[in-house]
Amino acid sequence: MRYFPNLTGPQVGERLNERSIIVQPLGAIEQHGPHLPLSTDSVVATAVAEAAVAEVGDELDVWLMPTLQYTKSNEHAWSPGTMWLSATTLLAVLDDIGRCVATSPAKRLVFFNGHGGNSSLLSVASREVRLKHGLMTFLTHPGMPVDQGGTSPASELGMGVHGGTDETSVMLHLAPDLCDMSKAERRVPDKLADNTYVRFGGRVSFGWLSNDFHPDGYIGDPTAATAERGAELFAGSVASFCAALREISVFDFGR
Repeated sequence: MRYFPNLTGPQVGERLNERSIIVQPLGAIEQHGPHLPLSTDSVVATAVAEAAVAEVGDELDVWLMPTLQYTKSNEHAWSPGTMWLSATTLLAVLDDIGRCVATSPAKRLVFFNGHGGNSSLLSVASREVRLKHGLMTFLTHPGMPVDQGGTSPASELGMGVHGGTDETSVMLHLAPDLCDMSKAERRVPDKLADNTYVRFGGRVSFGWLSNDFHPDGYIGDPTAATAERGAELFAGSVASFCAALREISVFDFGR
């Protein structure tokens, strides 16, 4: 595994160059309903990142950072067990990471985000790190969040945003021992499906907390999840990230 922390200080200068890519996975420690563990986003982001780096790391000179597990999860702040950083704190942490990466020969930093609640902040951080530290910065996900243009199964009416079919399926593939499907129920805000604009994935976004829709705090239909579907989704995520890394490795702003 091309794991950045396993290098020595001198090796960073010897083995990395301006074409090297640093991948910083981000997960979360947050409630995912009674059927999935707090670590869900971290488990998925780490597994996909590790598999992709194992596949194309030597080819593209990709180096993997430890997954950042404390992130912006305050939409789940109501739930015991959720561990979250404020937007101000996380922006400062991401800036510090960028500052440190900039001391290495590498010039490409990829935020690989497993938690949709981080996305807006990571977009801001990507530009700030680009401006302040001169790095080329990129943001991608194991799967595009449903409320940001991603898709979910028909049974979820396009609104499986948290702990639903696909996320549960991937966890059944990666960590079935951490899943309790006896507690899974359908939790889809059906009334929103009638809206053209104000809905998950609609053109009008809205602020929400995960328990705005049901006290269980998950939004989707985990009852339709299967490990087989999870394996397919996982393989697709790895393949997509590998393809993205190939483009990142040669990206030059079109100049």
